Amino acid sequence: MTLKAQRLVAEADAIVHDALIPRAVLGWARVGAERFDVGKRCGAHAARQDEINALLVRLARAGRRVVRLKGGDPSVFGRVGEELAALRAAGVACEIVPGVTAALAAAAALQAPLTDRRASPAVVFVTGHPAPDAGHAPIDWAAYARLDATLCVYMGVRSFGRIAGELVAAGRPVDTPVALVSAAATPAQQIQVATLGTAAAVADAVAWLTPALVIVGEVVRAAEIARAWRTPENALPRAGAAS
Repeated sequence: MTLKAQRLVAEADAIVHDALIPRAVLGWARVGAERFDVGKRCGAHAARQDEINALLVRLARAGRRVVRLKGGDPSVFGRVGEELAALRAAGVACEIVPGVTAALAAAAALQAPLTDRRASPAVVFVTGHPAPDAGHAPIDWAAYARLDATLCVYMGVRSFGRIAGELVAAGRPVDTPVALVSAAATPAQQIQVATLGTAAAVADAVAWLTPALVIVGEVVRAAEIARAWRTPENALPRAGAAS
């Protein structure tokens, strides 16, 4: 989260938050601030999306300073478009404060890039669990398989065996490396490295480790290199990198 996000949480009169927000972050709220848990976890929803939209409008019209707190970045699979539309229709002013989306946190945990001029000139964020009521056609995994790009699959661990099969059937090499990163950037973080050929068994074994993100592509090989360098005999000085 950014420092601006931290400041806005501390100033808010009402915080409408998802299930994955850590207690420490909610602890930034001032005394007396209202908290509303509207999280969605594996099909178990504390509130429907239309109810969340109505709650945001009601709180704002009551004169509250409202923070809608999401995990990761609100603009990446965060339903921010639906909530913005409801707020604008109600004449409620708002702004978006960016965060760190799961793919970036997972790549940092892997010590692997998402793009690399030697291996992948592009990156694609795609959901592995499309909303059944959104009216979209099924995801065309064959089209994604033909892209020369790193694939970052959100909400796709439970169905990744099928996804991997479709990618291979469409031409992605069976030995394409895959990383499954659960609870990225938290103390519960776990990383599994596989290939498209073995990912189904790995995904089944870690399906309960949610939330999780799957990264598919040659860039994942950098994670194996990083893992080798992290052994005691190859220990490197700790350093941070930013751009």
